[in-house]
Amino acid sequence: MSALFFWLLAAIIIASALAVVLLKNIVHSALYLVLTFVGVAGLYILLNAEFLAAVQLLVYAGAVAILIVFAVMLTRRGDIRASNLFNVNYLAAAVVSLALFIVITLATGRMAWTATPGQAPAGNVGAIADAFLGHFAIPFEIAAVLLLVAMVGAILLARGGKQDQ
Repeated sequence: MSALFFWLLAAIIIASALAVVLLKNIVHSALYLVLTFVGVAGLYILLNAEFLAAVQLLVYAGAVAILIVFAVMLTRRGDIRASNLFNVNYLAAAVVSLALFIVITLATGRMAWTATPGQAPAGNVGAIADAFLGHFAIPFEIAAVLLLVAMVGAILLARGGKQDQ
């Protein structure tokens, strides 16, 4: 049954990722990006990595997608329907993507997969919380402040500077 869910999620992720790249409306591309992030979170749930699934949903599908939508809305473009135009280098990008896919497929095909799939250890979220809030509490808080400063800087850049009168 989990194999069926995997293939269903894989199809959703691939289709929505292609929609992100191929659609001409950037708002629709952003919404399909959210769907891609949710599908990846579903894969994490299939792997019994609940913490990664929650982080995927909160950070990527929530915060990054909202930032993308706000950035699109703050640009105030009248021609938003044709704002995600195709690049002239799409053929080169397709060749590089195909080459990368072949390299990754060959590399994973030659690996010796010795680990057997099974249940994740119980309480993996608790162990991660102990690591973050135990020995690494100070670096965790510094990273939070750094992200806050980056967010404030992005807002100031988006607003633009004051014009000299």
